[in-house]
Order: sequence, then structure tokens, then C-alpha cells
Amino acid sequence: MVPTAPDRSPSGPDRPVVVLVDAYTSGKYLPPEFAALGADLVHVQSTPEFMPSMPAPDLGPYRAALVHQDVDRTVARLAPYRPVAVLAGQEPGVDLADVLAERLGTPANGTALSAARRDKYVMIETLRAAGLRCADQARSGDVDRLVAWARARGSWPVVVKPLRSAAGDSVFVCRDTAEVRQAAEAVLAGETIYQESNHEALVQSYLHGTEYVVDMVSRDGRRHLCGVWEYQKRLLPSGRNIYDRERLLAHDEGPAPALAAYVSAALDALGVRHGPTHAEVIMTPEGPALVEVGTRIAGNMHPGFHDACAGGNQATLTALAYLDPETFHARHADRGYRRRAHAVCCTTPTTQEGLVEGVDEAAVAAIRALPTVHGLNLKLGPGQYLRPTVDLYTSTLRVFLLSEDPGALARDLERLGELKDQVYRLRDRQESLL
Repeated sequence: MVPTAPDRSPSGPDRPVVVLVDAYTSGKYLPPEFAALGADLVHVQSTPEFMPSMPAPDLGPYRAALVHQDVDRTVARLAPYRPVAVLAGQEPGVDLADVLAERLGTPANGTALSAARRDKYVMIETLRAAGLRCADQARSGDVDRLVAWARARGSWPVVVKPLRSAAGDSVFVCRDTAEVRQAAEAVLAGETIYQESNHEALVQSYLHGTEYVVDMVSRDGRRHLCGVWEYQKRLLPSGRNIYDRERLLAHDEGPAPALAAYVSAALDALGVRHGPTHAEVIMTPEGPALVEVGTRIAGNMHPGFHDACAGGNQATLTALAYLDPETFHARHADRGYRRRAHAVCCTTPTTQEGLVEGVDEAAVAAIRALPTVHGLNLKLGPGQYLRPTVDLYTSTLRVFLLSEDPGALARDLERLGELKDQVYRLRDRQESLL
């Protein structure tokens, strides 16, 4: 049974209405920001049931909640609300949000390049056509063709992944043709975290260098840089590259200016004129090269944390860009953040496995008590199954830390590593050798 908000009459207070499509995970931070600027919210769910890979959105803040069946019907149900904005709350809602925004006449990125904003192969080829640096690649539903491409290229490693997933889902770093075959077979036999079948798999050249996150908000093609974060990942023996932590760079630190300029050019090529974006980019020896970009807010979003370390946050700026573009242009467009404190967002991995019986509140309290910890998100609860970490969705905690002293951050991160596996009490606890 899908929980729903009351479908109240479109007629009511003369307040602007904003439509959010699939407001999973960090999409939960958007409703209060739009409401603070005087808007009502309507939620559109793109699938018949909520996706089990993510916690269901809280529909309490919404004036109405609709379950999408077909475009004409959804447009007809939304039109009486006279929405002023339609946007994706998270990645699975991007395609539908593009269609609805275009049909309803709200500020839109359009549907002509929608595929380039979700399909990783089309995305990279669109950048290549625009003259931007990017990976070599091939896609196919035939494992032999993917193996043949990698063999003919003759440069290792290569990366195999789905075309339309996220969060490190089924991304494999492969060192020979046998690993390419195994990875491609795994991708093609499975579904994405959004329950879409993988009819094709993507194989790409490996981009050597450090990976960064570049978050922005756009309005009418003018952008505000919300943050540049340096990834620290860890490669498992299985070829899976798991998230560990992200460190906020100063706006003018190292490659930050070059990364921001490259991502802005990539967004132009992809037709992004409005809304939040979350890009992952590798700084190769030749310069920046895109891994992928999502036209939605970042998964590590935490408004209070970002306000404290970067002087602003993507959710607040997104609401402002849609509801008060004049103020956004005057105060934020063509500008960027200034780091106020050293900051790290840590997603903790585990090698443990078992059914979660409960949460050890003493361990949680010990983590919260660390001097640099600003916030903590538990990703599991009683009755859920904890699995060894292979991607972002199988990490166990998201912890936000900030301090003026980098040494204090390092000490607390070390202590966090000692405490993280004490948080969940597991039945039939097992240990993986991943």
C-alpha cells in the first residue's frame, strides 16, 4: 500500500504551487525551502509503488500526492494547480519532470536533450560533440561486443556500468577481458537501483586522476557554484569502487576553478538552464573529464551543514531560483561559495552482514558527541538487512563533520571508524571478505 497525502482541491489560498517528482533521499530538503518562500507542494510519484531501494518520501508537507500513470492524465491533474515550477526531487524523477515542466509551461530544460541527461552513453557523446574532454566508450547488449571493444582498445583498466543508474550501482573497474565479461554479464542480468532492466551495458576508458563533485544551481542558464568536493574512494578486490568521504575545497583551491568552468560548459552542452545539478568529474593529467551529471540536488545535501561550511546550500538556492529569479540573479548568479570551515561528508562502509535488530543508542550518542560532528543520518532501522558495502546505498551511515582545524577532523574521522560498526545490533552477524 502506497502512503499518500490528501489530494486537496486545487482551489485554495493564492499561493504558488511547486511540483516535485520522486523526492527521495535528499529531495526531502526541498519542501521546507519552497514553503519558506510561500509555495505549496504537490508530489508526483513516477512509479506505481515507492522504490524499495530508498526510504519513501514523507508526504506530510505536500498539498497533494499523485501517482503517475500516463503523461496526459498527470498533466490534466496538475494543470488546475497552475504550477510555477516542476523539478525532480531525485534522479529517477528527471525524465518525467522534464516532460511535465515542458507540457505545463514552467521553466524547463526541455525534452530534446532529456536522454543526454539520464543515459550515460548519450551524455558523454553529447559532450564529445560539443568538443569537451570525455571518456572513450561503447555500449551493447552483447557481452562479446563489449569484450571485443575492450580488447581492441588494449589499455587497462576499463569501467563497466549500467546506462541509467547512480550511486555507484554496478560500476566495475576491470583489469582484463575476463573481468569485463563477468562485469557485463552482471550488469545485463540485473536491474538498476531504480528497478529498470539493463538491456545494454556501458564500457568506458578509465579516467586516471582524482574525482571531484561539482554542485551548482542554474536559472536561465546563469549559475551559482554551491561547492567543489574531493572524493576519497576505495577500490575493492571485486572491482567495485566504494564511496568513503568527500572533502570541501576552498573555492580557489587547486583544480576548483577549472572544474567549475568545465562543468558549466558541460551543462550548456546538455541543455541545462534551470535547477540544481550534481556533477562528478575526474581531473585527468589532460584536464577535467565528466563521469556523469544529475539534474537534481546532491545526495550529500544537508542544508544546515552546507550553510555552516559553504555559506549556502543547494536546496535554499534552488527554491530561490525558481520562485524569485530576480533575487537569484542579483545576489547569486555567476558567483560561488566561500568555504567557512573545513568540512567532510563521510559515508561509512561495512564488511558486516545481518538483520538489524536495533540501534545501539550509546554508539550513536558517542558519534554525535565527537567535537566536529555536525549531523548524522542513520541509513538502516530495525527489520532491515545490512549488507557489505558495495556502493553508496549499502553504506551504513552518513556523517557530516566540520571544523576550523583539519587535525580535529582527522582525529574524529579515525574515531568514527572505530565506532561505525557498533551502531547496528545484528542478528546472525557475519563478516565479509570484500
